[in-house]
Amino acid sequence: MIHAPTATLYARPTAFIDAPFGFDGQFARLAGGLQFFAAWEIISVECGRRTGQWLVPIDRVDDLLAALTDDQAERLDTMMTRATAPRGAMQLGERTIRFDQPNIMGILNITPDSFSGGSQHLDDPAGSAALAMQMAEDGAAIIDLGGESTRPGAADVWEQDEIARVVPVVERLRNSGIAMSLDTRKAAVMEAGLAAGAHLVNDVSALLYDDRALDVVVRSACPVVLMHYPGKPTDPHGNDGYTDPLIEIYDWLEARIEAVVAAGVERSRIIADPGIGFGKRSVADNLAIMNGLALYHGLGVPILLGASRKRIVGALSNEAPADKRLGGSLALALKAAEQGAQIIRVHDVHESVQAIRVWRGHRDAALSPA
Repeated sequence: MIHAPTATLYARPTAFIDAPFGFDGQFARLAGGLQFFAAWEIISVECGRRTGQWLVPIDRVDDLLAALTDDQAERLDTMMTRATAPRGAMQLGERTIRFDQPNIMGILNITPDSFSGGSQHLDDPAGSAALAMQMAEDGAAIIDLGGESTRPGAADVWEQDEIARVVPVVERLRNSGIAMSLDTRKAAVMEAGLAAGAHLVNDVSALLYDDRALDVVVRSACPVVLMHYPGKPTDPHGNDGYTDPLIEIYDWLEARIEAVVAAGVERSRIIADPGIGFGKRSVADNLAIMNGLALYHGLGVPILLGASRKRIVGALSNEAPADKRLGGSLALALKAAEQGAQIIRVHDVHESVQAIRVWRGHRDAALSPA
């Protein structure tokens, strides 16, 4: 392997194997989950551009680290340790969310332009709560409640209107045993929703849109999803383009996680989302993220993947409209599961849970010695 001592190195788990039996010393387990791999793809970057990439078998890692500078070896060792360390469970109300397997997060957008059912119950909290209950019955581990659309071109929603849409639903579900997430960028909505009984904050701006949001999360000690977006905090879809989306998103998330940890949020309460479709305008950018998703395990936190019904599906299926993107959404969900994503955010809960259960059946069979 040829590399410059000034290069920044990255380690992506690859060469996945069906089962580890008979390969002692030649495999590692991905984030304590159901996937095992036999090699690392080492990526060398200088001045924002890749200068090389190599496959290093698991049993040659010590040789690799010995050939690097101290800084490079320490960085790679940290990434590899984080990528293979089991993720601790999160307690969301009465629900314990384990990350040794994929979990489905059901989307319930209570907005006028939602195509996931929430628009039918915009002024009907009981109806929205019933939808959430059905999602939970269908197998969703978490329900993600949102009162503001974050699609490209969507208008901002006044925080009190957002609270009026979401909080009455949270209140009705408070004693249901359902794990509830708040899909919001606004501190006031976070405060009201958490006080009403929600358990997790899912912020597409990674706590940068609202100056008070980070403090709310620190004080509440709730778990938080930090999503990558490339634009200004007020425009999560803005983007001037990428040289290497996989690497640039990793760097952004790494820096943001460290900043949030430094502010007082425990790393064990952080979930990372690469933000499929947010400022990733080309199909190639989104596919680069999907194909390299396992890299983000090096951040040392659970990964959330939200690609359900997004533009990437339409672009790859003859411009299918949003309500005709179920098959492509399932394909992306399975791709995420294959690379160890711990939370998969979807509109179609029943179908997605079924797909993951079938996938899980394959994994269980492979991991059961004859």
